[in-house]
Amino acid sequence: MTDVVSAAFRTGYLAVIGRPNVGKSTLMNRLIGAKVSITSKKAQTTRHRIHGVLTSESAQFVFVDTPGFQTTHKNALNRLMNRSVTSAFSDVDVILLVVEAGRWGSGEDDIVRMLPADTPVVLVINKIDRLTNKAELLPFMAKVSALYGFAELVPLSAEKGHGTQELLPIVARYLPEAPPVFDADDITDRSERFLASEILREKLFRNLGEELPYGIAVEIEKFEVDTTGSNPLRRIHAAVIVDRDAHKAIVIGKAGERLKRMSSDARKDMENLFGGKVWLETWVKVRGGWADDERALKSLGYE
Repeated sequence: MTDVVSAAFRTGYLAVIGRPNVGKSTLMNRLIGAKVSITSKKAQTTRHRIHGVLTSESAQFVFVDTPGFQTTHKNALNRLMNRSVTSAFSDVDVILLVVEAGRWGSGEDDIVRMLPADTPVVLVINKIDRLTNKAELLPFMAKVSALYGFAELVPLSAEKGHGTQELLPIVARYLPEAPPVFDADDITDRSERFLASEILREKLFRNLGEELPYGIAVEIEKFEVDTTGSNPLRRIHAAVIVDRDAHKAIVIGKAGERLKRMSSDARKDMENLFGGKVWLETWVKVRGGWADDERALKSLGYE
């Protein structure tokens, strides 16, 4: 265990919640300084609760990046994701509710109604760089502060990095005094196998755009680390799971070029994150109805 502990050292868990696509994963990755949660412009990119870890000289922040709470899809996958969001409330010391600057709607109202009364909630007003009229920020902050007893309101831009470092000392005040639970150089509690599947899924979301079928997932069928050479080589066999035969053609693309390009992009990101060479083989499997089959979801790592 790390030696960073001091008499006033603080450690705590923070749930990062909000509507889909408000920048929750971008914020966590920005604070940690590494990509531990995938991002894209498509809503519902994050499907799992992912822990990101940041340790400073005086505190350890364990961020829980949750799926965006929504009601559009009614299948088992979304029921599990929504359950993941609400269960996170009872397991954390602080809740970070992320909203877009200038936007507050029924989705935020729904979330606020579910917030626990005994956990401090910090309202993170993201994407302030996208406000065309900066004078709108203060009236917006005054409006939302009257809707709930937020512990703090912090405006920032996770994408640009503006204001993100100011968030940490504000949040640290609400963490309990406790020793760290992770080593100082840890950035996540997730395995490399899990991170590999998420990186490939991100490339699917980013490259397929509106063509991407909602019923798509990634399953790592084999993950081996070869340590015979001077640098470890990771051999990864990944299956892209789709719901229909027509979706398979979309993912593969003409002459297989689309899948090859996405796999190449994923391999490069894996090498950057893991710090070593990666051999990645991908293919597409049709598994009809997987997103509404709780047994199939469990086999894919959804709890």
